[in-house]
Amino acid sequence: MTPIRLACLAAAALLALAIVWAGATASFSASFSKITNDPWGVVTLIDLYCAFLVSGILIWRFEPSRPLALLLIVATLGLGSLVPLLWLAFRGLGRLGAARRAG
Repeated sequence: MTPIRLACLAAAALLALAIVWAGATASFSASFSKITNDPWGVVTLIDLYCAFLVSGILIWRFEPSRPLALLLIVATLGLGSLVPLLWLAFRGLGRLGAARRAG
């Protein structure tokens, strides 16, 4: 397994644990309300969704299965970067490498 793939899997595992911890510790709606009431929280959300947009573009461009690509993009909106990290680890890195070698 390549170091990049391992890094993606480690980041995905860490994020999954953080999601479980946050879900068990705090109310999503109360926490989200605090974020949206803070200007830097809004900036963080804009940055987050820009990253989701870039991830979605890459998935759409390099995932040959359109139904799977659409499912992954929609899942990213709810589960965050966990989805693109897992896609990169299991499918994306090979496709990106093949595209790079092809030209």
